[in-house]
Amino acid sequence: METKRCNFWLPNKNRFCANCPFAGSLFCGNHNSRPQDQWIPCPIDPSHSVLEQNLKGHVKRCPMLKQVQSLSVQPFYQKGINAGSDGEEETSRFDDSRLPYMTVTSEMKRNDLHKMSVPEFCNLIEKIESLHESLCKDIQDSIQMPEVCSLWIKSGIEDRKLPFQEKHIVQQASILGNLENFGVLKNSLGRKPSECEEPVEGKGEGVPAVIEFGAGRGYLTQMLADCYGIKRVFLVERKSYKLKADRSLRQNESLMLERLRIDIEDLDLNAVESLQGVPFLAIGKHLCGAATDLALRCCFPEYRKNSSEQYTANNKFGGLAIATCCHHLCQWKHYTNKRFFLDLGLTMEEFHAITWFTSWAVDAIHDSDLPDTTTCGSHFQSIKAQGDGHANGVERILSDMESGKRAALGFKCKWIIDLGRLMWLRKHGLDAKLVRYVPPSISPENHLLIARP
Repeated sequence: METKRCNFWLPNKNRFCANCPFAGSLFCGNHNSRPQDQWIPCPIDPSHSVLEQNLKGHVKRCPMLKQVQSLSVQPFYQKGINAGSDGEEETSRFDDSRLPYMTVTSEMKRNDLHKMSVPEFCNLIEKIESLHESLCKDIQDSIQMPEVCSLWIKSGIEDRKLPFQEKHIVQQASILGNLENFGVLKNSLGRKPSECEEPVEGKGEGVPAVIEFGAGRGYLTQMLADCYGIKRVFLVERKSYKLKADRSLRQNESLMLERLRIDIEDLDLNAVESLQGVPFLAIGKHLCGAATDLALRCCFPEYRKNSSEQYTANNKFGGLAIATCCHHLCQWKHYTNKRFFLDLGLTMEEFHAITWFTSWAVDAIHDSDLPDTTTCGSHFQSIKAQGDGHANGVERILSDMESGKRAALGFKCKWIIDLGRLMWLRKHGLDAKLVRYVPPSISPENHLLIARP
């Protein structure tokens, strides 16, 4: 007797779903339609949802339950320690009734933007254009391919031991090359940093430990360990990955590897016993949205509002390289430099609008430089003159914008967000800079934030 199948057609697989349907239904549990309000986020792991009527049973057998219970007893776990405080001084201009902050989704950002009047929207665009013109002049290209990385890549291809995707491996090499040129790393070929670079305090023969935030499979750390002789590695990642570099790294008997499966938001770096008093280098490739801000707070606990002086003595910062990414996911609560935006005359609502614009930067074709936007100013001035009489308001303006101008505006918003992070690092006495580390044809997410003491 043939088993019944779900009647939901899967066009990509050119067949029906293979799951069994519910009793009395043509569809399985995945494809059986129900009112959306019956589904609620799982309280253990909000990344998935569960039927409200099944919640009581689900929380007892959720796949994430054991991991959460195991994590909660770790000394380095402290819920929300790097999230950013709703009571930070940067938020003092806002009415306390707005607190605590909720996560603002992309849909909410878009809806708030559509509710703006045409003059308000045009004023925001003028602010963005003006700020980018005045603040983002000194950002330079710094595309690197260190000799030691080039040799490593070549040997890996010949031995067929490494997963090779050019766009990723070029980014990894450039991140490490920028750190080397900045005087933070000394490669295994023995070439010293430029004589004009001052040595990093505590670096000695190399940074003793490396922490990779948002490590994923850990291939950035693998290149770093092989090419620069790092002996102690910490991989911070909240998800579980297959085909990761850990197996190869553990074959190196002189290297200590520790993988911390935890959200950066909850990681108290000073409570990691094996890192106590050890100078470290923090790296991250494509730290999505607020993860960059969480990592910055994690590295510098002494700058958290409620931190005590003991934090400054536990860990020694040796350097940092973070490739930022997915700015549309940034949140006001987590952002490290709210004061930067407020001092520029931008509100929390305008910050969220700016983050929403950044999604346009990755929608265009990236085989050339930033599109020309010299005519944008006059374009929006003419729209502003029409006022709210413009047909269908802001929503229509957005839909009528040329793709090149949308992409250009998105890139400018990315620079402004990352510039605030750069200023935050400099405000706390670090030598820091922001560069484009790969061409947009490799990745439009090509901003690299680097810093040292």
